[in-house]
Amino acid sequence: MGPNTPSVDSYRLPAFVKRLSELGWIEGRTVAIEYRWAEGRSEHLAEIAAEFVKRKVDVIVTAGTPPTAAAKQATSTIPIVFAAVGDPVGTGMVASLARPGGNVTGLSLQQTESADKRLELLREVIPGLRHLAIMANGGNPSAVLDMRQAQAIARTIGLEAVLSEIRRSEDIVPAFEVFKDRVDALYVCNDPVAATNRVLINTSALDARLPTMFGGREYIEVGGLMSYSASFPDLFRRAADYVDRILRGAKPADLPVQQPTQFELVINLKTAKVLGLTVPPSLLGRADEVIE
Repeated sequence: MGPNTPSVDSYRLPAFVKRLSELGWIEGRTVAIEYRWAEGRSEHLAEIAAEFVKRKVDVIVTAGTPPTAAAKQATSTIPIVFAAVGDPVGTGMVASLARPGGNVTGLSLQQTESADKRLELLREVIPGLRHLAIMANGGNPSAVLDMRQAQAIARTIGLEAVLSEIRRSEDIVPAFEVFKDRVDALYVCNDPVAATNRVLINTSALDARLPTMFGGREYIEVGGLMSYSASFPDLFRRAADYVDRILRGAKPADLPVQQPTQFELVINLKTAKVLGLTVPPSLLGRADEVIE
């Protein structure tokens, strides 16, 4: 149950399916997997969750806060495993990491905790950074927490932040009009609406000559400057371990939420050149992937 489009999850899901097969759950033979995507429209999530409950599936696997919240609202008995939620405790998905309680568990994306690292990396590329736009979906609790954290960190390091809330694709172009000519860079909080509209966001940012920082490599593949985040393929792979244990009788309440162990820095050098930016060799050397 994904909040994005199939293209966003195209590099994540294979890790999940492969790990399941390693554990003896082979798609189409020993396990049936039903895929549903909300295409960036949160209003579809409740009906997707209701459909899964009606079909009495054994486990619901989600990615992101909105689908996890929708699944949690739809059922208190079917086990729910989230492959990546920005801040599971802060958004109320679980009671605590050690004791999630209820029927929900999974993996934290540590989206909020990574905000300081993203801003640090952005300043390495733009030493003269003074004014920062922060774009977030105001309807996604996880994105709002990320926005507030980025704003607080920006304040402590002497940056002036301009906040811009979006809730649907139609809000993106007007958002750029708000901070146009007022900021030096754009920080986009990871979210289904942002991910689904990543091409529009990047096109608008390049038109405005704005360097960008994101929380996922899918944004960088379509023209974003940089991303820093937990490794989504690794989180999806580990989500399969939860599914395996639940299918073999474990209860979600007894499975602690795990933290990410792998993080990825992705840089698009082509975008840097278009923007006239020089990425320090030391930063390129630390990147997990450089797109040229």
